[in-house]
Amino acid sequence: MSFYSYKNANSDNCPGMVSGNILTGLNQRVCIQVKNVYDSCMSQQQLDDEEIVISNIVPVLPGSNCQDPMVRPCTCSCEDNRCSCTCPNGPISHQEAVENAENSPNPLPRPYGAWTFESCRSSTTLGRISNLSVERLADRPQFARVRCNVDVPLDVLFLDQRCQEWMGQTTVTVAKDILLCIPEDSIIPFTLESLVSAICVSGSYMGNCTFEITVCVTVVLKVIAEVDILVPTYGFCQVPPCEEFAENVCDEFFSLPLFPQSSCAFESVDGATNGSCANGATGTVYACPPAQSAAPRNVAQCSNCGTTCAAQSGLCPRCGRTMTNIT
Repeated sequence: MSFYSYKNANSDNCPGMVSGNILTGLNQRVCIQVKNVYDSCMSQQQLDDEEIVISNIVPVLPGSNCQDPMVRPCTCSCEDNRCSCTCPNGPISHQEAVENAENSPNPLPRPYGAWTFESCRSSTTLGRISNLSVERLADRPQFARVRCNVDVPLDVLFLDQRCQEWMGQTTVTVAKDILLCIPEDSIIPFTLESLVSAICVSGSYMGNCTFEITVCVTVVLKVIAEVDILVPTYGFCQVPPCEEFAENVCDEFFSLPLFPQSSCAFESVDGATNGSCANGATGTVYACPPAQSAAPRNVAQCSNCGTTCAAQSGLCPRCGRTMTNIT
């Protein structure tokens, strides 16, 4: 099972929601080493008619197991001349394309004729910062003018005239001139990190390994430092054993209550009288009020397994997921 299995839903030694007093169980102070983010900002922009020159060009060839070159390595089982392959979805990376080319039993092709742009996207979320300048502001002591260039790595897919697919690498550079809150000088210096993501909208081949592209770029700049922080804790997590995937058809049945629950516990009761029910039955029964005058009940339903409870409830008694009030 995992931390978030319904079997651990109410455990005090697993991550999750806190019910009751949040201070209950805080029993120690722990020193942890973390990256403290002093300030951060995000910018998004569209770069039009950006010229890029690609390098490290490699053919996109099938992996050793499957014939689809656009997916990551596959898992195959073969018997005689028949194979059954399971291939995960998602674009192939440049490193995977290099590995497929190195393992190819056939001679590698060469780019031929005119090239046709297919797509490009960032190959990593870590940008490279260069030409960094930090100028503190006299009128705003906590802030500084931060200027730098952020290089965003891209993987570029294109076709040659024989319809062979190829992949190359390049970067686009984004110049930033921004204000950030900067900590005071210290023995342990602060640094700047960048988080980047980019995807191409369109592109065309200009010749000589050069493409002209329109690309959407997101850049997040962070002022960080490695620090030791003292935090209150509930103690160490109790890591549960892994739950092997299986169709455990009995789990839902075993999670039912042992004895049947009476729905009458939530009904409006007006004593035991000799009277008539709304369905026409007679005898010593509970008096049933008219349907239109029945007091509204709070009914909650589980968003996971559909269990309903005729009362307000925070967590499902069956699977531990959040209950949602439906009336």
